[in-house]
Amino acid sequence: MELRDYLRGLRRHWFAILLLTLVGVGAGYGWTVLQTPVYVASASGIVQSTGEGDVANVSLGDSVARSRVPSYLVMAGWTDVAQGVIDELDLQTTPEALIQRVEVTNPTGTVILSVAAQAPTAEGARQLAEAWLNSLGDVVDEVEVESSPTGAAPVQVVTRESASLPTSPAFPDVQTALIVGGVLGLGFGVAFAMIRTAADRRIRNAEDTESKTGVAVVGTIPWVAGFDAGERLVDTSAANRTGRSGTFAVSEALRSLRTNLQFMDVDHPPKTIVVTSPLPGDGKSTIACNLALTLAAAGTTVVLVDGDLRRSMVAKTMGLPGGAGLSDVLAGRAALSEVLQRTPKSNNLLVLAAGSVPPNPSEVLGSERMHTLVADLTKHATVIIDAPPLLPVTDGAVLAHQADGALVVVTLGKTTYDLLDKALDTLRKARGRALGIVLNKAPIRGADAATYSYEYRRDYTSSADAAAVGDTAEGSDAGSKKKKKPRKPRGRGKAAPKDDEGDLVTEPSSDEHGAHG
Repeated sequence: MELRDYLRGLRRHWFAILLLTLVGVGAGYGWTVLQTPVYVASASGIVQSTGEGDVANVSLGDSVARSRVPSYLVMAGWTDVAQGVIDELDLQTTPEALIQRVEVTNPTGTVILSVAAQAPTAEGARQLAEAWLNSLGDVVDEVEVESSPTGAAPVQVVTRESASLPTSPAFPDVQTALIVGGVLGLGFGVAFAMIRTAADRRIRNAEDTESKTGVAVVGTIPWVAGFDAGERLVDTSAANRTGRSGTFAVSEALRSLRTNLQFMDVDHPPKTIVVTSPLPGDGKSTIACNLALTLAAAGTTVVLVDGDLRRSMVAKTMGLPGGAGLSDVLAGRAALSEVLQRTPKSNNLLVLAAGSVPPNPSEVLGSERMHTLVADLTKHATVIIDAPPLLPVTDGAVLAHQADGALVVVTLGKTTYDLLDKALDTLRKARGRALGIVLNKAPIRGADAATYSYEYRRDYTSSADAAAVGDTAEGSDAGSKKKKKPRKPRGRGKAAPKDDEGDLVTEPSSDEHGAHG
């Protein structure tokens, strides 16, 4: 896989990435809600000389106080200090557990002791910090008194800064939890997209399809919203060609497919073309009908044959009655001229419906009569055969063997390479030729959209058409300004014919007869 494949995978799975990111953010917030909040309050005390006992000099007392600070830091973690706090605050805990909630520090070069206490509530943290500092002072006094020969403590811990009430918990940090959760969710989303992209075996674009199968992609039919809902046929009128129809992208893609088929082999272009697919639901019947109409629109005589004797769709798609058809001709119950139907959508198109369902479709389609029928039709027209799917039944392979080649229709983003490989292998085993692959239902926008967007072609033709209309309107305005009164027609004195409203009626010129005749 190349870098562009991974970028397409990220675009293709953008919703999953966004969803997992939001899930990560939600999980981070949920984690903060489930945690017990921890408030931190700080109180400070100073170690100073009392001015009693043997230490009377102030400078000497300050030196003694500084020398006691390291010892007092160790004493701050004694269980005696913790037990004094438990007794003072009437806490239901053990001294060892309470020591873990308190941290006593000494700023470098000072005689200050700072107590930081943690508690589930703000008031509890403040009380714990102040009580710990008071209990430490009591223990220090007790120790100093016992070690002093005068019976008085030369140094004591005095509270100088009471603990303030914390306004917000120190743990958990909601903002940090949301950021971490979002980053983790984004990481999981990207990893999910990369894994899905690497493991995806569905057909996504023409380049990979050609490189993996060795068969050319001769057409890419875009998906248009509402096209498959009711009307399955593309309008080949001039309005559609100028880009004023919603099916413009489909009609242009069909014309591109027609051009590729015509120039596939200039000396011997394919005259009998089978349209099939690996599985049902890929849109082969719709492609066959629209391809036949597109070829007929170019002036080619086309015969559309419904070769799917199991699930016929051509007559329904073309809006024609089913009745007798191919199976009846092969069985000798009807003549070909009796069952061929013309469609009002094109004068160059004849349709041969499937007819009644025989008990053995594969044998009927592989019969000598079928081969002769196709050969006779090919002498006078281009034959498009709508064949059954290749994998469920063998009918499609049998028909492909009798034709010049087969177009394999696959659904972009649905058909896998494994299914396509099996379908092409079925064709090869039946000695059928794959003319090319048609990618159906290709998105116009998004990660899997074609490089040459149909929107650009529609805008281009729409602009050209608007310019042509503008020129015509301008010419009409100019002509109207120079309009003169009509002169009497030359002749032998006969008046020009008039219609019911009294307007002049002119006969068409010889040029007009030549253009429309």
